[in-house]
Amino acid sequence: MTRVLSTAHLTAIELSPPELVHAGAHYGLNSVGVRVHPATSTESSYPMTPGSDMVLATQQACDESGVKILDIEVFGLAPHINREAWLPVLEVGQQLGASILNVVGTDSNLDRFRDNLGVLVQDAQNFGIRPSMEPISYQALSSFETARKIAAETGAGIMVDTLHVFRSGTQLSVLAELPPNVVTVIQLCDGLWAEPTELDESVAMPLGQSVGGAPREFEARAYRRIPGAGEFPLNKVLELFPEAPVSIEVPDVRAVRAAGLEAHLTNCIASTRALIEQ
Repeated sequence: MTRVLSTAHLTAIELSPPELVHAGAHYGLNSVGVRVHPATSTESSYPMTPGSDMVLATQQACDESGVKILDIEVFGLAPHINREAWLPVLEVGQQLGASILNVVGTDSNLDRFRDNLGVLVQDAQNFGIRPSMEPISYQALSSFETARKIAAETGAGIMVDTLHVFRSGTQLSVLAELPPNVVTVIQLCDGLWAEPTELDESVAMPLGQSVGGAPREFEARAYRRIPGAGEFPLNKVLELFPEAPVSIEVPDVRAVRAAGLEAHLTNCIASTRALIEQ
């Protein structure tokens, strides 16, 4: 079967959701992911509320182009988050035809996170959406082993972000233990084995995103490498999950500033296609 190829919104967050859909069509992508909920407190949000003009414009762009919305992001499940916060996000996801909600575990009490996620999973079923955890190396939920156990208990999926796989020190044998039907998306980027040491607070982040408080956060949000331009064994991750959709997640503010967003997208997509075809 042909693997679904998508791009995460973070790769081209400067584009509004309708613009991203049209860009996806231009590059021959099957689908795209869109940011419906901000990832950081300083981030400006696109007006993606139920029935908004931008949601309708995104729907129209999908209808015109044939590009689908694979996932919506990014929902940090903190202790105070409840139905009041997630139901509008799920409604937008349903309107866009998305099947996955990106969930980040920001609650240090992982038992409480599991319980809240279980409620979210039940609610999301009514919208045709599967909440999927993204273990992140600098968040409370960083372990893929823990995510596997929580997925078994709640019915949630798991998004495998290759940057966080290797920054968290996860072994490929641990990934191999994930049931294939649990892995909903592979978020693909490359990187160097050496840990990042730079935190450049002077970088102008798109949409006013925070650079974070540590080099890992800065790397994740602003300085990833194109697949094939680093040292991670991405081919081995792809081989583990041959049917999982691939979402290119390569934010690189310097590359965009130097050569433009179009060149960045062209390089990301061409490199990813070459890696998949191998």
